[in-house]
Amino acid sequence: MNYDIKLQNVSKYYAMGNSKVKALENLSLEIDHGEIVVFLGPSGSGKTTLLNLVGALENATNGMITIGNKEITQIKRQKQFTYRRETIGFIFQTFNLFPTLSALENVQYVADLAKLKRSKQKAIEALQIVGLGERIRHFPHQLSGGEQQRVAIARALVKDAPIILADEPTGELDFKTGRQILSLLVEQKQTKKTVLLVTHNREISRLAHRVIELQSGQIVADGPPKDGTVSIDNLEW
Repeated sequence: MNYDIKLQNVSKYYAMGNSKVKALENLSLEIDHGEIVVFLGPSGSGKTTLLNLVGALENATNGMITIGNKEITQIKRQKQFTYRRETIGFIFQTFNLFPTLSALENVQYVADLAKLKRSKQKAIEALQIVGLGERIRHFPHQLSGGEQQRVAIARALVKDAPIILADEPTGELDFKTGRQILSLLVEQKQTKKTVLLVTHNREISRLAHRVIELQSGQIVADGPPKDGTVSIDNLEW
C-alpha cells in the first residue's frame, strides 16, 4: 500500500485571546514512503505542529493533507483514532508511559488497541527488538530514561505502523543512550517505514535521507544533509 505523505498549502493557526498565532503557513511538502526525514528549526518554527498534523493529533486550519490516497485533513474523531491506530507510531520526548503498567503491559496496551492477534507475544517480541527482553516486568520508575524511551519505541513498532513520528526522541538522554535510540530508528529504513524525526541537533540530521528546515512556519531548506550522511557509529554531537 502507498503511504506517501503530501501536504498542500497547509496552514495552522492557534487562537490566543482575540488574536491568532501562526504555526504553519501555506506549507507544501511531499515525502515518499520509506524516507527518513529530519526536521530542523528553532523552537516555535512549526516542527511539532507539522508532526501533529500528519499524526492527526490536530486538524489543519487550511490546506489538504493526504497519506497515500486518503485525505486526513478534516477527518472526524473516530476516523482519526482509526487512522492513528493503523498508520502511525508515536515516539515523544517525554516517553508518555503509563506509570502503573509494566514495560510489557505498556506495549501490549497499544497492541490490544490495534486489535492484534497474539498481542502479548508481539509485545514481548517488540521489547526484545529494542533490547529489553530481560526487563519486561519492570515498571517505568524502575527503568532508566533510555530504557523508558526504548519501551516507547517498542510501542511504536509493535503494531508495524508504516509511519513513525518521533518528536525530540533523544532530547532528555545522554549521548551514548541517545545514539542507541537513534540506531533503532535508523534501522527502520530496512523495513521500509517512513520516519519523521524532529530535533534541534543538526548532527543528528546526518543520519537522514533528507533534511527539512523550518522557520516561522515555512520551509527554508529541503535536501540531503549539508555535511553529508554518516553511519550511526560515526555520529558525534
